[in-house]
This record gives sequence, structure tokens and C-alpha cells, in this order.
Amino acid sequence: MLSEPTVAYGARAMTALLGVDALYRDESGDVDGLAVFNMDSESRYAADPFGGYDDARACFVELKLAAADLPEHDRRVYYHQLAVSTLAFIEWRQRGLPFPSQLSGFLHVPAAPASDDDLNNLRNMICSFLTKLGYSGDLAAQAAEWEHRHRVPPEDVQTVLEDLLAEAWERTEEQLQRIPAPKSDAMKVATVSDVSYNARCNYAERTIQINVDPVLTRPGLKHLAIHEGYPGHYLQFKLRETMAADGKAAPDVLISVVNSASSCVFEGIADYGIRMIGWGATDDDMLQGLMNQYRAGIGTGAAWRLHELGWEESKVTDWLRGQSLVGGEGWVVNRMRFIAAPSRAALIWSYWFGERAIAPAYVDVSEADRPAFIEFLYGRMHSPQSVGMFDGRKPVPRDEGDRIN
Repeated sequence: MLSEPTVAYGARAMTALLGVDALYRDESGDVDGLAVFNMDSESRYAADPFGGYDDARACFVELKLAAADLPEHDRRVYYHQLAVSTLAFIEWRQRGLPFPSQLSGFLHVPAAPASDDDLNNLRNMICSFLTKLGYSGDLAAQAAEWEHRHRVPPEDVQTVLEDLLAEAWERTEEQLQRIPAPKSDAMKVATVSDVSYNARCNYAERTIQINVDPVLTRPGLKHLAIHEGYPGHYLQFKLRETMAADGKAAPDVLISVVNSASSCVFEGIADYGIRMIGWGATDDDMLQGLMNQYRAGIGTGAAWRLHELGWEESKVTDWLRGQSLVGGEGWVVNRMRFIAAPSRAALIWSYWFGERAIAPAYVDVSEADRPAFIEFLYGRMHSPQSVGMFDGRKPVPRDEGDRIN
């Protein structure tokens, strides 16, 4: 259980974040906002009525200092970083912020794209897997043949994804965590096109919106069933909602904030979910995992070229097209729309670093400690740095929050 001071801090952070969200929506016209989803259906937590960004800045300076007094070591680190993220966001809106500073300030990750060595290693691993599976030719030919063999036609996507979601629900309850809801609460599937995402969890409407413009495969749909559904985003939202109602979580778990300290871990839980429920043992599943990492990596490369190196968008599109192995033109187009939006460009790094943050934290936990760790993981907002601090494994001095960027 969290301490009373931490629960109170979480309530204060929530109203302050909603206040910044209101400022941002008003001045930018961005309908998605900073706080993209709010589960406080009873409106118990009203947005702070900031007169402007200067007022918001002063509030988050105070919150950054106050975080150092919280009893829990992981909360001191996370809430300090949340304040730093929000101050960086305010700076970006008021005076502008260089793209590398957005990455380090918003997400607390290294301000660089996936390296050529990282991408080459992933390509080599993908090629080895494809060769093992009997595909011949160069890497592009191998990937094209694998994709063709596993392709799901657009008209079949809804049915296939619904079947995979049903199995993911069962596996999540058997292997990881009872879902505190009847199956009637489960996610439905709606196919969409001409959007800037591959798939989206619309928890409020219990619908996964799946983009059928890219070429989709069964292993890819399996990943999306887990990522958007169980034990990914649906379970994240469901457990946050339930734990907050039961007094086991601070109120700020009720909102989902982008461009923030929690972004990487939010996506990391969803990406690592296939291992949490033991559903990724086949060669095709492992290959899909490598493909996911690779596509996140080239996404960072495309965003870096566009926003830091100043390449023309058409040139970046050509580069991304030349790097992508699967997904077709539909994937290239929607990924470019994602990274071209200045308000979302940094978020591609959350996919690149997310699973890397979750994996060592998860495997370090014994089976006996796993239920408590799941509550820690799902019931608290986390940064890449705080997620590994379960059960005192990485003690943090009192003033450590003041030294974390």
C-alpha cells in the first residue's frame, strides 16, 4: 500500500497535469491533448485553473521539490521525473525545445536514434531466423515471402484478431493475473484506414481500432492482441481503474499522459506482455518480436532525420521505405504521419526503450514475489528508472530524485 503522503501527492499531480493539459489544448488546438485519456468519470479531480504556463511552471517546480520528501524510493524517483517531464513540456510550448532535449526531458531516454549497429544486429538476427525457417534469397526477399505466407487479408482481420483476443484473455488469467471484469467487458475490434497508427486501444469504448492499410500477418495480429488488449493496454487501464477505486493506487493512475516519464513503461508493458503470459515460444513469434524492435528502431531513425537533421519529409519517407522489411506502403505512410506530428514525434522512442526497461525488472522477480510485482507494475505510474525498484532491490538515497534528469 502507498503511504498517505504519496496518495495525496498523486492527487495533486493529477490536478496539476490536467491543468497543463487544459492550457495545451486551448493554445494548440490539439484535440488529443497531453492527458489523452482520463478515467475519472465522476470528475472528482478538477484541472488546476492555471492563468498561464508561468503559473503551471511554478506549480511543477514545487512538485519537483516535494517529491524528495515522499517515503517510497520509487515514488521519489518517478514523481521527480514526472515534474521534470512536465517542465520540459512547458518549456517546449513557451519557448521551444530542441528535439534531443525533448527526448531526454520528456521521456528520460538517451537523445539519439537507434544506432546503425543496433539496426544491423537486428537485421542479422531476422535474417538468421528466416534462413532457419527455410526462406532463401536476400533479407528483403526472405521477409517478403514470410509476410506473404502469414498475411491476413483485410476482410479477415476482425475475426482473426477477435479469436486471438479471446485466447489472450484466457492466457492472461491463467499465467499472470485475474482480470477484474467479466468477459462481457472485453475489447471489441473495429477496422479503420487512413490513420496515423497501427492499432489503438479505445478503452472508453472497449474497442481496438486496427488499421488495415498496412499488410497484416497472423503473428503481427497476435502481438497487437496482447499489446492493445491483455495483458497490455486494456489490463493496464482496468487494473489502474480498479486499484484507484480500492485505494491501492494514487489518483494519477487514472490519467494517461503522453510525452512524459511514464510513456516508455506504458508501451513496454504492452510489448513484453507476450512473455508475461508465455505465448511467444514459436519461431514466428520470436521473429515478430525482432520485427517489432526493428521497426521501432527505424522509426526513431526516421524521426531523428526529420526533426533533428532537417531532412525533407519526402526524403525521410524514401529512407523509411528502403529500411522497412514488412508492412508495405500502408505501414510507411502511417508511420510517417505519426512521426511528422511535432506533438507525438518523440513517442516513437517509447517503443524502442519500453521493453528494454520492463524485461530486466520482470525477470529479476521470483515466482513468489510475482503477484506483488504485478501490483507494483500495473498499480503505479513508472519511468524506465523507477520500474526496477520493486521491493527495495535498488535502494535510492533520499536526495537521489534531485540528481535524476
